[in-house]
Amino acid sequence: MRKKMWSSSLLLVSSTPLLLLLPGTSAELVKDGSTCIVTPISDTSKAAAVAPAVVIPRDDNPLAVPVGDIEESDPSLYSPPEGEDHHHGEPETEPEWGWEEPGFFHPADPELYKQPAPGSPGALGRFPRPEPGSAAHRRRDSSSGSRSSKDLDARARVQTVQTRQSQPDDTPQILDAFKQCGQDGTIILREGTYHIRQVMDLTNLRNVSVEIHGTLIWSADNLSYWRQASPAVTYAGRQTAVRLGGTDIAVRGFGKALFDGNGQAWIDLAAGASNFQGRPISLTVWYGTNVLIDGITWRMSQFWHTFVAHSQNVTMTNLNMSTYSSNSQSSQNTDGTNTWNSKDITISNWTVTCGDDCIGVKGNSSNVHVSNVVCHESGAMTIGSVGSNSAQPDYVENIVFDNITAIHSSNAAWIKTYPGNGYVRNVTFRNIQFEDVNQPIYVTSCIYSYNNCDSSRLKISDITWSNITGTSRYNVAAGIHCSAAAPCEGFHFDNIDIRPKNGGGAAKVLCSNIKNQADMGIDCTGPCPGSQPQQLSGNV
Repeated sequence: MRKKMWSSSLLLVSSTPLLLLLPGTSAELVKDGSTCIVTPISDTSKAAAVAPAVVIPRDDNPLAVPVGDIEESDPSLYSPPEGEDHHHGEPETEPEWGWEEPGFFHPADPELYKQPAPGSPGALGRFPRPEPGSAAHRRRDSSSGSRSSKDLDARARVQTVQTRQSQPDDTPQILDAFKQCGQDGTIILREGTYHIRQVMDLTNLRNVSVEIHGTLIWSADNLSYWRQASPAVTYAGRQTAVRLGGTDIAVRGFGKALFDGNGQAWIDLAAGASNFQGRPISLTVWYGTNVLIDGITWRMSQFWHTFVAHSQNVTMTNLNMSTYSSNSQSSQNTDGTNTWNSKDITISNWTVTCGDDCIGVKGNSSNVHVSNVVCHESGAMTIGSVGSNSAQPDYVENIVFDNITAIHSSNAAWIKTYPGNGYVRNVTFRNIQFEDVNQPIYVTSCIYSYNNCDSSRLKISDITWSNITGTSRYNVAAGIHCSAAAPCEGFHFDNIDIRPKNGGGAAKVLCSNIKNQADMGIDCTGPCPGSQPQQLSGNV
């Protein structure tokens, strides 16, 4: 049995179901068993002024009555409840807090690295396709693997109503779809444009497949709402527009899904301020286990494109991200992704243009594998920042970056730490190609402040750079300054070919406080000062 539903839309008058259309809502939600299908039907090109709410009867019910006016400009619709503070302060720099949640795993515990057996409840193997013949997928199109338009349109007595309003909002129907089908179900967002004017806190999901075939556009005329209402993600006061969490979650875009964050509005509002308060991350995987995100394109993200926090066994593949400023303002803090307090993360087949780190691995991350990524105008592959709070040590280990291309970027393969506590160990950068990179290899124990560089107790060890080739913008191939109090050790270099793009001789390798420096596989040409910046302004 199929039933058409609207968010908060079913009323009963004399036992007859009615459809309630609220101004600002424009998508259609149809539920078929355990499958929820959302279709955008707004026509913004013909948008009229906001009208009163109207009740449209099914079967021409004579008892249908208007339910009153709702003024969309009412500020209470976009404000948090009185007394509730959604604002989380952010420092100007980038401090990174350690373990904030009690009982979180320690990366050294081998039990936590065991992978679920294929086919088990915790295995990603459950996701690629639901069982043939299941109620949720019995009308699959055999050629494409996705539900055909013909089948989706064959609805029994489903009434389609198109609303016209100045500011359509498809969020209520999407939220209702997750409410109805977010556990042991399937959610399908059909082709079209969805207008997102509200935060989406999609947690407590379980065994759900999400198919996105359309474009989601986040509103930019209510930035104060987003700054107040976006849920917190703990890390350095960050907030997010979408928080996705639960167990056994697959989100697929099939190369059709597009997330448009209207990022230029946020770039202009921040006006160059670092970590502008309340600027939301586009999508956060939050306390997620066995999560797949595949085939999505981002354009003009609000802040970071994605964030993985307090999560395990997350796979993110075939993603395309592009955020840049169309004016003189900087597009900083538009990282492709960052991991934090997470493990067993796979990132592959990405293309990223952004104004900050392409891929960042932050504190208490372990078993992260990154491969086949192309980064433009970014910081490319980054460990850090870590170690900002000496009272809460950060641990990073077992990280691989493989087959990476960096073009016109600040760095290519680098590690940035604060003078705190913890360790970074067993990290491999291999098969890294780049063009016109400011300082390709960079390691610092005192990022941003350049103070207390030699007193840091954070240990950096067992780091390998292999097959690193390309051109540097200036005459420095590597700048490495480790703490004198905790010297780096176990550094290995193999097949390093870095040349200044304008010629002028071999690029310099600057090194300080590295144990067994003579056995690294590369000759240091001079010391690296603690004040060595991340980005150079010329030859040294």
